[in-house]
Amino acid sequence: MTDLLALHRVSDPQVSPDGARVLYTVGVPDVPNNRTARDIWLVTVATGDAKALTSGGRESDGRWSPDGRRVAFVSSRAGNDQLFVMNADGSDAKAVSTLSGAVANIVWAPDGRSIAFTSEVYPDCRDEACNAARDKEREASKSKARIYDRLLYRHWSTWSEGKRSHPFVVELNGSAPRDLLPGADYDVPPREREGPHPLAFSPDSRAIAFIAITDAVEATSTNADVFEVPAAGGAARKLTANPGFDGAPAYSPDGRSLAYRSQPRNGYEADKWRLMVLDRATGRSTSLTDTWDRSVESPIWSLDSRTIYFNAEDRGAMPVFSIPAAGGQPRALTAGAFDGEFSLGGGETLVVSRSSLAAPSELFVVPASGAARALTHQNQKLLAELDLTKPESFTFHGAGNAEVQGYLIRPPAFDAARKYPLLLLIHGGPQGVWGDTWSYRWNAQMFSAPGYVSVMINPRGSTGFGEKFTEEISGDWGGKATDDLMAGLEHVLVKYPFTDKTRVAAAGGSYGGYMVDWLESQSRGRFRALISHAGVYDLTSMYGATEELWFPEHEFGGTPWTNASGYQKFSPHLYAGEFGKFKTPTLVIAGEQDYRVPYTQSLEFFTALQRQGVPSRLVLFPDEGHWISKPQNSVVWYREFLGWLDRYLARDNGSDRSRQ
Repeated sequence: MTDLLALHRVSDPQVSPDGARVLYTVGVPDVPNNRTARDIWLVTVATGDAKALTSGGRESDGRWSPDGRRVAFVSSRAGNDQLFVMNADGSDAKAVSTLSGAVANIVWAPDGRSIAFTSEVYPDCRDEACNAARDKEREASKSKARIYDRLLYRHWSTWSEGKRSHPFVVELNGSAPRDLLPGADYDVPPREREGPHPLAFSPDSRAIAFIAITDAVEATSTNADVFEVPAAGGAARKLTANPGFDGAPAYSPDGRSLAYRSQPRNGYEADKWRLMVLDRATGRSTSLTDTWDRSVESPIWSLDSRTIYFNAEDRGAMPVFSIPAAGGQPRALTAGAFDGEFSLGGGETLVVSRSSLAAPSELFVVPASGAARALTHQNQKLLAELDLTKPESFTFHGAGNAEVQGYLIRPPAFDAARKYPLLLLIHGGPQGVWGDTWSYRWNAQMFSAPGYVSVMINPRGSTGFGEKFTEEISGDWGGKATDDLMAGLEHVLVKYPFTDKTRVAAAGGSYGGYMVDWLESQSRGRFRALISHAGVYDLTSMYGATEELWFPEHEFGGTPWTNASGYQKFSPHLYAGEFGKFKTPTLVIAGEQDYRVPYTQSLEFFTALQRQGVPSRLVLFPDEGHWISKPQNSVVWYREFLGWLDRYLARDNGSDRSRQ
């Protein structure tokens, strides 16, 4: 665990306008202060020389000015997150905003004279003095009552305090930041689904594109549209009218077009993301990827406006693709790699943030030849001291004879002549994926380190394997996905003779936690131990307490009162007394600030386990949400997780303790 916390977390590459330098953010867990310190770094593309531009541990989101001479960034050095600007060498940093609300989503105007960003305000406040006074009044009040008249009143891990996120513009001549949507009672970007680059400046610096959901009931809508507002102030106009989510706006450098990604259906958050191009003269949008069976992530234009770059999940990888803006087939530029973030600069310099199951993120520069070159080496020294094993991808036939993919990670100092206990890991979503990418929350190397074989299967519902494969989970949470997982488990136990079929455990979070709860009654004693993190236990009570109601209404075909059977068929709580009752020893983990899967779901599951005499433990984190992120809490999380496995898997019928 000490090694995991010592790793530098590289993210957010930003190539300079001349293509010669790259800004990026480095996060380092600060265990004593129970936070992750972040600073902005600079690396030279030609030499790989890197240096930190900031040193306070409170900076991120570095963005180049159009001339490459200055860097805008977000810093909390003076309190909450505010906008700062410094010289490109890190000198002369000055605050540009001093708002009561935190700053995010910063974007330079192409003329370099102003910067757009978002910040929270009270919709009925028309100036910063009102916002600050309202915050002070709320903080001073002895009553902390929350009063609401509509949904969405809380989200992810925070309650609504009556504020809205609005787009701002600040001119770099000393003027105060201006709210571009004063009085607007909606969020920019939608707080429930921000997505990549939610703000964009037009090439002439006169307009700003943004995304917003303006439907009255946000909790049931994913109908976000792209809007445009004059940078000087004025009325916003809607550019798209698609029923689903439109986001990630990006103007072409020639100003003629606007690229964005779009989901055609409202209420379905896992719908396929299409790449759209809007002709600004006619207002007509065209899809470039209707015939391509993958989802587009973050679109970026080439400098000549003839090509659009984007990344997309593809069978456990996330390559960067290119496609002609006039239409054509996408071409993979980094096939087989997991490039979760990328940036394009002068000379078409492509830089990606690349990781794998065996290595955390570092930056790579990708020339036209496609032969990537490592650009940063933040973790090189520590990784050289560790025995991290490369994953093995495998496929098998799951439910309906469909091909299903997974990964196997061997323990360090692996000996094929030995027998190792096996840990089946189940991802969340359910429209999610185990990719060949590094994770700090669910790290397969950590799970394998004590002497376990970790198996990560992408069952029905997983993304990156085609739209049909993803959609087959909806309305069938405990059906084909269960069959896929169990078939994959048996496939591994047969194919790999070093796995011990008598010592098997399963663990998962969110939907993965749901599946663990489901397997408690359905697996008929197949597992020695189970671990459920933030698992859904009672689908009906979950509906009434979660926040994004479009999700269960889509997944289960309505509400619990319009389609009760959809919620009951695969709800784990209804099977507590069947199949010999619950009996597999289970660790239950949750964060009390989790409003996606409220922690009461875990309380219900733990109560059922205890009342049926099942060995079980409940671990609650009062200061965490859906995931455990604070360094000291992460230490406890891994300690409890691995301790539970050690208790039930480490011994083979009382002898031959597995390698620790």
